[in-house]
Amino acid sequence: LPQDLYIPPDALEVILESFEGPLDLLLYLIRRQNLDILDIPVARVAQQYIGYVELMQELRLDLAAEYLVMAAILAEIKSRLLLPRSSEAEQDEEDPRAELVRRLQEYERFKKAAEDLDALPRMDRDLFGVAADFPDRQRIEIPPEVDLRELLLAFKDVLRRSDLTAEHFVRREPLSIRQRMGEILHALGDGQFHRFEEICQPEQGRRGVVVSFMALLELVKAALLEIVQERPLAPIFLKSLA
Repeated sequence: LPQDLYIPPDALEVILESFEGPLDLLLYLIRRQNLDILDIPVARVAQQYIGYVELMQELRLDLAAEYLVMAAILAEIKSRLLLPRSSEAEQDEEDPRAELVRRLQEYERFKKAAEDLDALPRMDRDLFGVAADFPDRQRIEIPPEVDLRELLLAFKDVLRRSDLTAEHFVRREPLSIRQRMGEILHALGDGQFHRFEEICQPEQGRRGVVVSFMALLELVKAALLEIVQERPLAPIFLKSLA
């Protein structure tokens, strides 16, 4: 077979007196080897085509339709050649075989384009998608540690603001550090982060702020309190670990 000719596996085999082989090869010889189209018994080609269609696999009906078009082209060209024509008409009318050549060239272009498309990678044939189920993982972010100087600066700021608070002459019961530790843990009992200023409030006065700060240090020492800060000079947050 010629190297530039592709014959499908289920191609229609044509058996004639002057030719026996696939219909694609017959069309190729007409176009390339100047095979006389008048020597082709189109009636026998059509008869063999009908038998081919009956045996055609259901999934390859597109191939059968393709050959039906080619057989129709052969019949049309042959009928035009057999019609009587005047000498003037012969000079003016184009040779029908030239039209056949054009149609065959167009047929081959579409056929080549179809082969190129079929050669492209195809999903579920050449490429297969991969899916993987990953277990749900809880993202744990470890907050940065708080520098002691940052904590002292926050304490100093609250202490300064407590001096600006007007003192009322109300007698209060002495507040112990341990008692304040319990109050802080109770205030942080929801397990969420709270700002440092919510625990050490200027309204507590200088003594109250000092007691609250000492209670915070004791809770940190006892590993009952977590103190975090995203970056220097950023707000300080507290969280109960109890």
